[in-house]
Amino acid sequence: MIYSCQFDSPLGRLTGTAEQGAITGLWFDGQKHYPTAAESWEPNPGHLALTALGTWLEAYFDGQAPAVDLKLAFVGSDFRRRVWQALRSIPYGQTTTYGAIAKRLSTEMGGRVVAARAVGGAVGHNPISIVVPCHRVIGSTGQLTGYAGGLNRKIALLEIEGHEGLH
Repeated sequence: MIYSCQFDSPLGRLTGTAEQGAITGLWFDGQKHYPTAAESWEPNPGHLALTALGTWLEAYFDGQAPAVDLKLAFVGSDFRRRVWQALRSIPYGQTTTYGAIAKRLSTEMGGRVVAARAVGGAVGHNPISIVVPCHRVIGSTGQLTGYAGGLNRKIALLEIEGHEGLH
């Protein structure tokens, strides 16, 4: 059973999902790649994992690096899961590039060539927005690139983390 809960944030409503005690999704309403099966989710705002997610989001939107360590469960291909794990290692308030992630994954995968464009595709399909910080990935020359929740939200999330002048 997939359980869900909605959260209000300064950037719009978010919907979180959990299954078997782990967070499986967090999306802004109306963002790209929003799951089509949402109508089958069971609303359960008291679910332990979703309650923990709410606490995490409150701290985050208050401008703090959340101390709560959430249990996450990724649903996707092996490559996408590797990219999403790499995103988790980007420290709060810092950014990295698609190319840097590709290079890291290439090393981890025994020298197999990983294209920055492939990393970008996986980043764009990140199912656990904000918590898995895909908003911290920028282009090779420092330019802000797309974000499934909208570029304005990407800018706002980076500003919450202390980046300035991102317009």
